[in-house]
Amino acid sequence: MNRLDGKVALVSGAARGIGGEAARLMAKAGAAVVVADILDEAGRATVEAIRGEGGQAEYAHLDVTREEDWRAAIGLATTRFGKLDILVNNAGVFIGKSIEDVTLAEWDRLVAVNMTGVFLGTRLAVPALREAAASSEHGSAIVNLASIAGIVGSQFDPLYSMTKGGVTLFTKSAALEFGRKGYRIRVNSIHPGVIETDMGEQTFVARAQRTGSNDTAPARKVAMDSVPWGRLGMASDIAKGIVFLASDDAGYMNGAGLVVDGGVTAA
Repeated sequence: MNRLDGKVALVSGAARGIGGEAARLMAKAGAAVVVADILDEAGRATVEAIRGEGGQAEYAHLDVTREEDWRAAIGLATTRFGKLDILVNNAGVFIGKSIEDVTLAEWDRLVAVNMTGVFLGTRLAVPALREAAASSEHGSAIVNLASIAGIVGSQFDPLYSMTKGGVTLFTKSAALEFGRKGYRIRVNSIHPGVIETDMGEQTFVARAQRTGSNDTAPARKVAMDSVPWGRLGMASDIAKGIVFLASDDAGYMNGAGLVVDGGVTAA
């Protein structure tokens, strides 16, 4: 189950956090992985860790808002490993400001990474994914990192929610377009709740600051109390879902959203 033997994956934002764990688990499942990020030192360390566990990996510097970086990362996958079967649009940023407090520059940056980055990666990877799909029983796969904030409204993070809502509907629309064109590229999204990562910690800091405090404990407790399962998520919880969506075991999933939130959105 959930094997990726013989497949080649490109993961954006893969130096650490969910992306780093996804890259590591994909390599353990048999994929050759291009670890792509703007954090060069951390990204190369992730590659070395994968190789140390017997996996295949290469590093690519990737600013997801730059077409030339995407072309280079995709080119690395196809020249080094011969093809590209899987794209994971994981890179994202968080700005914990209200609608009234955010600056236009901050908003532009949020949109550039969280939405334009997903669009560019998808558009530029399509030729390689389509070519690989032609010789694969279950085709190729794109996994987009959305959020539960892209399913339900967020009273604390409305702008982040807006971008992730865009990713959610882009996923469904891309799945429909590629299906209509016969590309055999499955497109699905994954929707984490609050996860114990650097970005997760940023949400606690932002919420504490809105109360005039630097103490994140109350914000953490509020988040914890909202999870029926009784704990916050870990990067590995989401990475396992990514591996599943990328695998042939999810070969009939297309345009779907996999929610991994400990039950938060079940209420």
